[in-house]
Amino acid sequence: MCLLVFAWQTESGYPLVVAANRDERLDRPARSLTVLRPSRPRVLGGLDEVAGGTWLAVNDRGVVAGLTNRPAPGGRDLTRRSRGELPLMVAEQRSADEGVSHLLSVVRAGDYNPGWLLIGDRHVLYYVELTADRSPTVRQLAPGVHVLENVALEDASMKADRVRSLVSSARSEQGGLWAALPRVLADHTLPQATAGSPPKDDTAPRRADHAAPRRPDDTAPRRAATLAACVHTDDYGTRSAALVRVPEDPAHRPQMRVADGPPCTTPFVDAGSFWTD
Repeated sequence: MCLLVFAWQTESGYPLVVAANRDERLDRPARSLTVLRPSRPRVLGGLDEVAGGTWLAVNDRGVVAGLTNRPAPGGRDLTRRSRGELPLMVAEQRSADEGVSHLLSVVRAGDYNPGWLLIGDRHVLYYVELTADRSPTVRQLAPGVHVLENVALEDASMKADRVRSLVSSARSEQGGLWAALPRVLADHTLPQATAGSPPKDDTAPRRADHAAPRRPDDTAPRRAATLAACVHTDDYGTRSAALVRVPEDPAHRPQMRVADGPPCTTPFVDAGSFWTD
């Protein structure tokens, strides 16, 4: 599971600002940031050292592609290809338009387990949906703040609503959105259902408790824990976080900051050196 926040055409001087948490099993080998492709264009992103893919890829031309998985009761179909190939496939192209066009030309129905992508650059933002039985579908998004977790973008989500509210408040604070995003990604609040909301879990809303690990077979509390932006259970949680902002001037590379661990306890470090050898 992952959390993606794409603020497109909302911040002065930066057409695209992205924040991402990567949630995964704690024992799955991964790198929070590496050079995925060295040139033409150069691509940075996290690396899943088991399947070889990524959850977030950024190239030096300002293309950003993020992925969230659609959970399945029986787990993922191991006969299908890794969804982590897709953000890299897109970021190897020179623009978001070219990335989406390439993805649609090569991905067929059933190639990958279901999931969703947000793909953007200075000029456009797309939402891509992967299902088990049909070719990918694409929708162009309007300017605004788009929050994607492990449900479809248009579906009801207490987690997305909570994050969207935090982002809205952050934009009016001193320092603006960029300064506040680490705090948004580190939020532990378990959102409370409002009147009329569909029931989610039968656990009372409260702060996530780091000192009380969840049992892997306790599915309701485990699911409740994942409603927080920053997730903590005994064997699963937020492993790393990344911030990206794409400057308006195409002569300048995207700015990146990465936390190599949960953003609630791990400082964000500037990753600009990864753009050069």
